[in-house]
Amino acid sequence: MQNPDDGDDFALFRSAVKGVKRIEHDRADTGKMHSDAATRKVRQANATAKLGNTRVDGLSDQFIIDVDAEDVLYWARDGVQDGQMRRLKAGQISFEGSVDLHGMSVEKARETLWDFFAEAAKLEVRCVRVTHGKAARLDGRKPLIKSHVNTWLRQHPQVLGFTSCLPKHGGTGAIYVLLKRHMMDGRDD
Repeated sequence: MQNPDDGDDFALFRSAVKGVKRIEHDRADTGKMHSDAATRKVRQANATAKLGNTRVDGLSDQFIIDVDAEDVLYWARDGVQDGQMRRLKAGQISFEGSVDLHGMSVEKARETLWDFFAEAAKLEVRCVRVTHGKAARLDGRKPLIKSHVNTWLRQHPQVLGFTSCLPKHGGTGAIYVLLKRHMMDGRDD
């Protein structure tokens, strides 16, 4: 091998890349599926389709508060202490349950969320995490599930407040939710 100070840079380069094969294409495979217009329309129709047996649960879709993908969500019911909400926002109240609504239709997400809160109430859970995602829609409109969850939680009688998660727990694609607890019989804490 030559000494690098000899000045023959081209010879050094050739010896360093000896055996390397030229790349035939210059496009990276990102692993993302390529979706055609027909597939997008079917997915969009499925996401917004109403199920035949819509359950009356008190969560209205009459007025949805649209939010952007990166918007930080924050809301507290009247009477909830600021200190509690600061602790929630800082991730200092550990969540005891989590639900992921990614890829669900609006109706399925609504049903799943309602059932999840019913189970949390039975178990006297104080804080949960709801992962709603933040995917920007192909039609340029606001994220569908994130916007609905933001609206529904303000209506749910068990929700005291919510805030976007810390990045390690999902950032603006998830929220911590502070729930009411009704002390179970025989429990003294």
